Amino acid sequence: MAKTHPQTQQEWIAGMGARVMEQLRSELYLDLRYLNAALGALALTPADELHNLATDGARLCYDPAWAVELYRSNRRYLLRAYLHSVLHCIFRHPWLRGKRDPDLWGLACDIVVEEVLDTIGIPSLTRPVGWLRQKTYRTLHSECSLVAAGPVYRWLTAREPEELNALQREFFCDSHRLWPKDADSPQSQMQGRRWEQLGREAQLTMQQAGRQAGESAGAQAIQAQIEAAHSRRLYKDFLRRFAVWREEPHLDDDAFDLGYYTYGLRTYGNMPLIEPLETRESKKIRDFVIVIDTSESTAGELVKAFLRETFGLLKTGESFFRQCNIAVMQCDDAVRELTFLHDTDALDRYAAGMTLTGGGGTDFRPAFEKINALCADGTLRDLQGVLYFTDGKGFYPARRPNYDVAFLFLENGAPPPDVPPWAMKLMLSPEEFMPDPEPPAVDWTELEPEELPEL
Repeated sequence: MAKTHPQTQQEWIAGMGARVMEQLRSELYLDLRYLNAALGALALTPADELHNLATDGARLCYDPAWAVELYRSNRRYLLRAYLHSVLHCIFRHPWLRGKRDPDLWGLACDIVVEEVLDTIGIPSLTRPVGWLRQKTYRTLHSECSLVAAGPVYRWLTAREPEELNALQREFFCDSHRLWPKDADSPQSQMQGRRWEQLGREAQLTMQQAGRQAGESAGAQAIQAQIEAAHSRRLYKDFLRRFAVWREEPHLDDDAFDLGYYTYGLRTYGNMPLIEPLETRESKKIRDFVIVIDTSESTAGELVKAFLRETFGLLKTGESFFRQCNIAVMQCDDAVRELTFLHDTDALDRYAAGMTLTGGGGTDFRPAFEKINALCADGTLRDLQGVLYFTDGKGFYPARRPNYDVAFLFLENGAPPPDVPPWAMKLMLSPEEFMPDPEPPAVDWTELEPEELPEL
């Protein structure tokens, strides 16, 4: 008979920590059935000396000893912290930081998630909402139609260091140390796409549940945040949708074998066995249209910054074919200007000397009528799509055009505007074009476990 060795204290803590985390996940499964797929997407991973929870999008790391002790003394906080980390991933916070200050972005994301948790209406997750939280929520709702991470970040850049420290102490929950440093890396992009799909699945489940899910203010808040997050992606990635594969002249020296070439000349006279490839397939942008809404409600400096950024991305990495048409159209309730650009020099000249014309109401129909006429007369023979930069308040065409259309909206804290079913939409963050003010100098330090609030 094999002897059984007594369990060490470390083994006991590891086992109990795993049971605690599984118990938390089971409770959340029961309370939030529409998040079941997302709750099960993070692998529970022990990490000694972490003294907190942390996720990288694939794992939810926890300190077993910390989890066991907190489960005894402050169980509700631990349950909220678990869901807090999952919501960060569902809202794609780790992958949407861009060039923002990481500490200030982390605080903005914590405020957004805590605001959702404070309205979710589930008894096991309910905590007293103190004066500072109430004041912060009131201020944000008065300035933003939707309390999303981007608008909250811009609001935080205007706060004083003392106020930021107070907000950090109030809204601190999980550690962000495992969030990706480089959101453009292939692994980060893969994780971001995975959570984009999980968020859409949760949103679809809530919509299918109908009134049962819709009656919960928390469910509505989660749906709004998912919609805001999944309407946001990097503009440079979105532009790739309009690239197409075409052959273009190009001498491929790497695919040329000099041995076969000279052997044919020696054996058969003036007859090489292989010649260098003279064309290659490239995925680039050929013909497309950029429409700028120059109505009174659209800010001129942002329009110019958007156009400069677009031209800069088009010039990066040989985005053009040798022959292409980039039509830039200014339109409010009528087409005010139309310019065709065919090379990178033309882009630079147009961006340097561009002046906005318009200032009337917004009507999208004249622009599409003009584009259809250009396609009909052969001016735009191979139109990949149309980018329409606007605030979204106008009249849309009744019928779907024969080309892809994307409406680009500037993120201002409001929910994304509705567009026709045949159109794509993208929320653009202002800091992609115009940098935010420098954040205040703050001595950011993670809070110690004993400073966690008692719930």
